[in-house]
Amino acid sequence: MVIYVAIAGLFAMMGGFVWYASLDNPQLAMAEVELQNIEVIFVDTVENSAKLQITFLVKNPSEKTFTVPIISYDLYADGVKLGATSYSTVDIAMPGRAAFYPGAEIPLKNFFQLFRSKVDFNIYQTIVNGENVEFSAEGIITVENAWSLVEKEFQSSLLIQNSN
Repeated sequence: MVIYVAIAGLFAMMGGFVWYASLDNPQLAMAEVELQNIEVIFVDTVENSAKLQITFLVKNPSEKTFTVPIISYDLYADGVKLGATSYSTVDIAMPGRAAFYPGAEIPLKNFFQLFRSKVDFNIYQTIVNGENVEFSAEGIITVENAWSLVEKEFQSSLLIQNSN
C-alpha cells in the first residue's frame, strides 16, 4: 500500500513540474526573428560557389529570459529557393549560449554555401554581382529556457540594394 502512495506522489510531482514548465510557453512564443542582413563573403570562381553570411535579428519582447538553440530555414532570392540550412548552437550547453534577457535584441550570424549548379544561373549571377535582390527566409525558430521549449514558425524578407 505504501508503494502505491509513493508512486502516486511521484506522478503528482511530475505532473506539477510539467504544469509549471508550461506556464513559460506563451512568453517564449513571443520571440521575434527577422532577416537583418545578407552579405556575400567570398566567391569561389573555381568551385562556382559563393559563401553568404546570413544575419538574423532575434528579439525578446517577453519577461522571460531564453536561448535560441536552432533556427532552421529555407532561403529564397527573388522568390527562388536557394536551399535549406540552419543556425545551430545545440552542441553548446545552455549556459554557454547567448542569453536573450527581457527586451534584448541580438543578431545571430550563420553561413550559407551557394552553388551555381544548384540554383538558376541568373539568380546566382545577380547575388554574386551585388545587384538588387529580395531575400526571404521561412522556417522555425526554437526558443528554450530551463523548463520549456517552444518552436515557432517565421517568415522574413529583406531587400538588398546595390549602393551604386
